[in-house]
Amino acid sequence: MRLGRWWNDGRLEEGFIRDGGVVPFPGGITMRQLFIDGLALVDSVRDQVASAPPTPLRQVTLTSPLEPTSVRDFVAFEEHVEGVSAAVDGRSEVVPEWYEAPTYYFANPHTILGSGDLLRPPMTDRLDFELELAAVVGGVAGSSGVSLTPEEADGHIFGYVVMNDWSARDLQSREMRVRLGPCKGKDFATTLGPWIVTADELHPRRTPEGLLPLKAEAFVNGVRVGHDTFLHMGWTFPELVAYASRDSVVRPGDVLGSGTVGNGGCLAELWGRSGVMEPPPLKQGDVVTLWVEGVGEITNIVGHARSAPPLRSARSVAPARHET
Repeated sequence: MRLGRWWNDGRLEEGFIRDGGVVPFPGGITMRQLFIDGLALVDSVRDQVASAPPTPLRQVTLTSPLEPTSVRDFVAFEEHVEGVSAAVDGRSEVVPEWYEAPTYYFANPHTILGSGDLLRPPMTDRLDFELELAAVVGGVAGSSGVSLTPEEADGHIFGYVVMNDWSARDLQSREMRVRLGPCKGKDFATTLGPWIVTADELHPRRTPEGLLPLKAEAFVNGVRVGHDTFLHMGWTFPELVAYASRDSVVRPGDVLGSGTVGNGGCLAELWGRSGVMEPPPLKQGDVVTLWVEGVGEITNIVGHARSAPPLRSARSVAPARHET
């Protein structure tokens, strides 16, 4: 099943995507309610509107299929780590700690874009995309998940969306030298869409290891610049959800990104491998399209950069600051 949100004559509606059109949920049912109650309720709701004629997609405007409660973004592709480290840090390597446990950062749930939305980047000379698949967390009997095992976490995966973790590489490179993690190099935008494909549609395709054999491709202005498969993830999605819940909690509506695929899943990986910025950083007017087999594609056009107030450097502190 595909679930989404769209604008229809100025109204934001939620519902099913089917037969080339959209069908709103009945009776005030919301996407958030479905996340909490899980896929069993989705089946019931679908049956209630089975005979409803869909409104053609061309008559509505799709937007992000959800407003996440939180966004965690992992880095689960070894090839991406090796390639992009050279572009960001100047060293092409995968540190030993990467293999010990999955790593993620928290992205901004308040700057979510949908497919078709105009991207307004910050002032940057190295704008980049990142091709990912993300899991959407749902409830199990309305519950959240705390310190889950991978087997338990599997039941908390509600569905999947295509994800673009937009990046300003010059800002990110400066921030990473402080050794805390990315902030303004990342938090200006994340695209999710075009809809949620429920887990029951994709999970039967998983390998015995639990990996999704889905292809992924990235295009800039219609030219394919990267392609990979989610068979190359270092961890499965249930393992990522379980790790996120370790000594913590995952709640319905949380989004967990796979991390960027390898083999050109972002421009920085290609820059790191070749030593030159080719293809060049994204600029105003560029069209970025990311596709994941069995899920769909998202497209955004790069708009002009946002203006921002001047930024001053840190205050000078006297050498005697520790004297008493």
